[in-house]
Order: sequence, then structure tokens, then C-alpha cells
Amino acid sequence: MTGPDSAVRDRARRLYEARATRKPIPPFTDEDPGLGMADGYAIQRELVAMLLADGERVVGYKAGLTSEPMQRMFGVSTPDYGPVLASTVHPDGATLSMDTFIDPKMEAEIVFRLSAPLRGPDVTVDHAREAIGEVMAGLEIVDSRIRDWRIGLADTVADLASAGAIVVGRPVPPTADMDPRLIGCVFSRNGRVVATGAGAAALGDPVAVVAWLANQLGEHGITLEPGQLIFTGALHAAVPLCPGDEFVAEFDRLGSAVIRVASRG
Repeated sequence: MTGPDSAVRDRARRLYEARATRKPIPPFTDEDPGLGMADGYAIQRELVAMLLADGERVVGYKAGLTSEPMQRMFGVSTPDYGPVLASTVHPDGATLSMDTFIDPKMEAEIVFRLSAPLRGPDVTVDHAREAIGEVMAGLEIVDSRIRDWRIGLADTVADLASAGAIVVGRPVPPTADMDPRLIGCVFSRNGRVVATGAGAAALGDPVAVVAWLANQLGEHGITLEPGQLIFTGALHAAVPLCPGDEFVAEFDRLGSAVIRVASRG
């Protein structure tokens, strides 16, 4: 098997440096409008290899653009995915500095922790449901190393699906009468409701997101492992952050997750 070509390595290196310096770069699709999803994932894999060489760890995966509002916001029509890195996971109630990010936005999601492996192809929703060990309220900060969020699908895929930071609430075991499609969410900023949603916003069923992700990763020989976190995608349009903000995502049956935002500097 041959390694990544020079263009892939160069683009991955540019993203790697943008992450380190928090200085955004122009979209790759500006210089090459023909870049597609496969190109984006090739860059993503090379970027992940660079981060793992630095001692980073993959502790799960996130699916992005699983809801219609998020797809409309970025002008795309298909989900994407990226790894959840250990350094991006923070405790519930964490205060995170704006200095950590470039142009962050917040979103609320349903999160699963797996208790059994899943490997595509042919993973069904039933298989995914059986592999879920815990369900949690989640908040994700999405951030883009691409300047001004001018992302094409290849750009955000390459940029680890615009991953920034995450928190999860207390784990809840799934029960026979828990239907993740029907789990409602109230999303508040500084005590004011700014969005609402339900699990069905994520590909019609958050569990279907897990199955989709397992099958996508399976094409590259990757297994979803027990203990990994699976973020299933925003249930509403992402909300920009400002210094001093407090965001709370309250979920029926799951409880809440909280992130506070400190000032820059």
C-alpha cells in the first residue's frame, strides 16, 4: 500500500499548524474545487496520524451534519465524521477559554458510550442498539481551522469534522422503554432558551447514526470499540460563543450538560 501523496501531506500539515497556532487557513476547495469527500478523509487520516505521533489518543468518534438545520447552515447534504480526541474531552461544568479556539460554535447532542464492538459493513440499527451501554447529555464546541467557516464538505471532513471540545453529562443506562428518537432537548444560553430539538433530528434516530458510523469506518478497517464515545450530531443549528456565556443542554431522561466560556486572555 502506498502512503499519502504530497498534496495530502501538505494539506494535513497546514491543518496541523493551524490547530497549533490557532491561525485559520483558506479553504482547500478554493485552490482545488474538485476536492471531494474521499479527498477530505485522506487528509483527515494523515492529520490524525500526525496527532497520534504527538501522543494524542482517539477515545471515540463524532458524526457531524446529521441534522437538516446543520446541513442547511453549511450547504451540504450528507453527514461526515471525525475522531474524538482525548485532549478535547472536558468534565461536565467545565470553563473553557475562548483563547483555545478560533471561531467556535456550540451545539447540543445525544451521546452514547459503547459496551460492545461494532464493525461494518452490514451493521444494522438493531446491532447498534445492542452495543450501546450508556446514554448521556452532551455539548460540543465545533471550531474550524478554515477561515470564516467557508467550508466545503472536503474542508470540514479534513478538519476532523470541525471538532473543538466536548463535555458529557452523567451516564444513564438504556432501558427497553427509552426511545432516543423521542428524547427532547432544551438548549439555553445564559438562562435563555435559544433552541430546542429531539433525537430524531439526527438522521431520524441517533442509534442509526451509530450504525452509519460503524459502516463508514468499517470501509477503512476501523472497529468501534467498547468504551468509546459516539457523538451523534447537533439537534439544532449551532450557536456562536461569546466570553462569559454559559450553555446548558437539558435532555428528557438524561439530565443536563454544562459548559461555561471564559474571556479571551
